[in-house]
Amino acid sequence: MGVYWAIAVRSFRRFSTYRIASVSGIFTNTIFGFILCGVYLTLWRERPGLGGYDVPDALTFVWLQQGLLMPIGIFGATTTNELGERVRSGEIAVDLYRPTQLLLWWMSVDLGRAMFQLLVRGGAPLLVGALVFDLKFPTSVSLWPVIALGLVLGILVSFSIRYLVALSGFWITDSRGMEHLALVLSLFFAGTILPLVAFPGWIGTVARATPWAATMQVPIDIWLGRNPGGTGAALVFQVGWLLVLLLIGQFATTLATRKVVIQGG
Repeated sequence: MGVYWAIAVRSFRRFSTYRIASVSGIFTNTIFGFILCGVYLTLWRERPGLGGYDVPDALTFVWLQQGLLMPIGIFGATTTNELGERVRSGEIAVDLYRPTQLLLWWMSVDLGRAMFQLLVRGGAPLLVGALVFDLKFPTSVSLWPVIALGLVLGILVSFSIRYLVALSGFWITDSRGMEHLALVLSLFFAGTILPLVAFPGWIGTVARATPWAATMQVPIDIWLGRNPGGTGAALVFQVGWLLVLLLIGQFATTLATRKVVIQGG
């Protein structure tokens, strides 16, 4: 495990070198936060209590959402972009020669990236939003470990999805089409456009049952204390999807490795 810890630490240091990009990202997320607040205030003025959220819930959702976009990797992040490219170029053969598990190697890389993004870009938009709007914060110190666990599980579920998307390149040669499809699904089902609780009828039911819901909507609802069935049920939902996706990911890795060997790679 020391190897994977070292990989995560080096990944953290790597992303910490992009200081200007981080500041620019904070600024962009903050601007979009204000834009979305205007949209949400108009929507909740017309539909008070939409999805069980009051106005402070909706505004808090906006700022948490903007802070979590990069840590969770809604737009792809390292695993999708770099691993997908390594599969396309054939450089993945180098990764397979390493005396490490491919899945754990890239999970460590992604966790290092996510922790840096969470520490640097996660809190800044929320702080700005709290200075302007009446946002909701956990009232008990005992809730913070649960919130942290929900965030880590959300990041891991997101990684597992992105890992499978990148591995699809073993079978379809170029995974960029799958990357674009995954981006659309992530934007819709993670709650990036609108909280999933606001989706009506069966659409909302389906959206809240997908693994993408476990990446952003569920951690934010843990923060807000709005999880149907309670926080325990929310964590079980995340753990369930994580185990399923990791098992599929490991199975896909085994198949991909055999495919490379058969092809002489």
